[in-house]
Amino acid sequence: MLAPHGYGVVFGIMRVLPGFAVIATRDDVCRHAGLQCGWLPHPFRAPRVLRGWLSDRGSLTQRLRSRYHDFGVVPVLRGFAAPFPDESRALGLTPGASAYVRDVLLLGDGKARVFAHSVLPRAALRGGWNGITRLGTRPLGEALFRTPGVRRLAMTMRRVDARHPLYHGACRHADVTDRELWARRSVFCLDGHALLVSEVFLPAILAP
Repeated sequence: MLAPHGYGVVFGIMRVLPGFAVIATRDDVCRHAGLQCGWLPHPFRAPRVLRGWLSDRGSLTQRLRSRYHDFGVVPVLRGFAAPFPDESRALGLTPGASAYVRDVLLLGDGKARVFAHSVLPRAALRGGWNGITRLGTRPLGEALFRTPGVRRLAMTMRRVDARHPLYHGACRHADVTDRELWARRSVFCLDGHALLVSEVFLPAILAP
């Protein structure tokens, strides 16, 4: 049940009795969802100027707020859709199964700095994550770091180009001409349910 107010309780907390096998299975998904399909556990192959952005385990929202005077979130897609193939494999979903997908642009001083793509299995919407569909223009990252019980697990990085759907998502919604971009993917776990968050750093991340 959702509490009445505040980011700290946006997702609520679902009480789960210990000892159920399904919890162990979901925790396995949470632990292993990051390391698949070309995703790397370190940013060493990335340009040096991007490594700090890729490896920072703090709140990206907070970092952007501190860097830019004017921070904003522009939702560009939300609803049920089939995850990308590597996301379905990472989350243990049946091929073709739909999930709740939310795509946003994170703006700093009026420029798109990051394309963020979140995927949540349908089953997780009945638990502690059920407030994700009502975020609107509020940043997901801010809610994640203020919600009790959310654990950040695996974080991985990779280069994306025209062969990867994340690149096309970024190009579709932002003015991108670079032939490749760098992205990171994080796994957040709440009550045994994994939320996959991918963040593509747009060229403007290095601009004033």
